[in-house]
Amino acid sequence: MPRLRTPRTLLAALACTAVAAAAGAGATPALASHNQITFFEAPQQLLNRHTRARTISQLKWLGVSALRVELTWQNVAPYPNDKRHPSFNASNPGYYDWGPYEEVLREAHKLGWKVLLTVSAPAPRWATSNKRAPYVTNPDDRDFEEFMTAVARKFRSEVYLYAIWNEPNQPMFLRPQFNNKGQPVAPRIYRGLFQAGYRGLQRAGIGHPKVLMGEVQPDEKFLPNFRKGLLYDAVSPIGFLRGALCLNAHYRKAPTCGPLPAYGFSIHPYITAAGPYHQPPNPNDVTIGTLGRIVTALNRAGRAHAIKARLPLYLTEFGVRSKPEPGDGVPLGEQAAFDAISERIAWANPRVASFSQYLLQDAVLKTGPQTGLETLRGRKKPLYFGFPVQLTVTTLGAQGYALWGHVRAVNKPTTVTILIQRPHSRRYVRLTRARTNSLGYWKLRSKAAGSYWRVVWIGPHHARHEGPPIPAYSLPGLFPARASRHRGGRAPRRQHGHRRPHAASVKRGRARRR
Repeated sequence: MPRLRTPRTLLAALACTAVAAAAGAGATPALASHNQITFFEAPQQLLNRHTRARTISQLKWLGVSALRVELTWQNVAPYPNDKRHPSFNASNPGYYDWGPYEEVLREAHKLGWKVLLTVSAPAPRWATSNKRAPYVTNPDDRDFEEFMTAVARKFRSEVYLYAIWNEPNQPMFLRPQFNNKGQPVAPRIYRGLFQAGYRGLQRAGIGHPKVLMGEVQPDEKFLPNFRKGLLYDAVSPIGFLRGALCLNAHYRKAPTCGPLPAYGFSIHPYITAAGPYHQPPNPNDVTIGTLGRIVTALNRAGRAHAIKARLPLYLTEFGVRSKPEPGDGVPLGEQAAFDAISERIAWANPRVASFSQYLLQDAVLKTGPQTGLETLRGRKKPLYFGFPVQLTVTTLGAQGYALWGHVRAVNKPTTVTILIQRPHSRRYVRLTRARTNSLGYWKLRSKAAGSYWRVVWIGPHHARHEGPPIPAYSLPGLFPARASRHRGGRAPRRQHGHRRPHAASVKRGRARRR
């Protein structure tokens, strides 16, 4: 396979393809058959029996058809706070308290929704090496194997994909990350857990389990309070991949290590306030704008026979942080635009098998990210209305604009209406209509200049979906970009003269939707 081009080159090529494929507004070019599952994660609302029914109703309206559920070992294990290992058959699901996990997976199964089940830390105290909180230090492989056997026996028919361990390259979920000499040790610990978990699934009768490895997160500016030394630092995503596969910096595999039977590699490619196209300076770090780095690493690992060739890439946790989160939080209108651009980047990469959204509702500001479609108090953000009908607008200079979109809740062709707000006007008028393919994707080219665009789709039972105002952005490398106000890189550049969606504009949009 030819080596994947850099994200900037790839995106520029995609934009040029959009230009060549259509002759003008209303012309909808044929789309590739590439599809990606979108996993949605709403743990607080789905695991709470008082909010579950309302949440499922919301997810249906949003077009959700797949969930990611993070199953915490400690939450379901018997006697989780005991130092000594309790006497019980750990591979028998009858000894565990599955609680709301059982109800959520049963409901998803009834709806025909696919479930990615990520089994993760913290472990029960008796399964860790130092018996100290937060119970993430050197979990016992044998105990984890038995637990995974119990998990598969309990949920086998309700799980589409398994993943082993959430963000094992972060000290919050797996320790130690490094030894006293500064050498990464978490990747080898994770390798043992992956092999144990895979054996556990096979013991439950699954001959060839579909198990994702990785679930890694970028290490840029993460958990600054934990950076007290190498022991509490994080391993970069690509460094973690190499370590778990026994590969050195030149991708030569240790002769004592066999290949890992991973079904795919998963990553949480969060972005900073610099935007989706930002490239972290550490070449071993990966965000949504540098997926080519991890694809190249997977290709090299495949050639070293450490994993199967052309291993798919799953984006299993993602969200754009919004204000009031300090640092990487962006304005609410920009959150909606950046999320759509991120989904388009993922869709354009043929190795990407899934996209994702985390969360439905923002977490408490001091303890979690503001990546939700709603605020903590339940107020709907622009992204809430944009998520079902994603839209990106790319300025192509004299060649006009390339529009791309996705209607999430369809499995057959449908029609969307694109509205445009002309420069110096407050009104939206109809620009054109576009026909999606059977997967809900559409794109077209237009020469009509505008300040903002939005998409309208009438769904089943006459449900109206109207996305938020979206400005046009230029692609890095396609046109000269102004110096960004963001630290550490450049944001996608808005077309000259565009304004940020202001509060009054968003308010008027909501009034129209009502």
